[in-house]
Amino acid sequence: MLKLVKLENKYQNQLIDMMEEWNKTGEKIVPYAIRKTDYHDFDTYLESLEVKNDKEGLVPDSTFFCLDTDRNIFVGAVNIRHYLNDALLLNGGHIGDGVRPSERRKGYATEMIKLALEECKKLGLDKVLMVCDKDNIGSARSIKKNGGVLENEVLVDGVLEQRYWITIK
Repeated sequence: MLKLVKLENKYQNQLIDMMEEWNKTGEKIVPYAIRKTDYHDFDTYLESLEVKNDKEGLVPDSTFFCLDTDRNIFVGAVNIRHYLNDALLLNGGHIGDGVRPSERRKGYATEMIKLALEECKKLGLDKVLMVCDKDNIGSARSIKKNGGVLENEVLVDGVLEQRYWITIK
């Protein structure tokens, strides 16, 4: 069973296991919130996970890790922006999500987005923007399975981004 959890000391080993696996691939870890600070300094990392107030172009957000309770491992993470500024409206959206490499193509992204939408509902959001690279077919599929409707495609830093809106029921 999957559930979203806030990072706590008791999950430090799960975090390290996931991040080390991801780092070995050399690919960019997403969402950004889980890579912006070095996870080896756990207390600083924990403190950095959430933005509490508007600052330097950032908006308040919440970061959750997706725990597979049966195996006691993190399969990924989501970062939820509480509202959008102009930059996030163009590229970024309300929810950023990522699944660790060994756990992809198992339906976890779809389930993580579903759980993240429940958290968005708690924040009072009734419509959520999600964005993905046009060539990220798996991500687009997970967004669509959660009700995502393509609004448009925009070119951002040479990358074609798809912008999907999801109405929360």
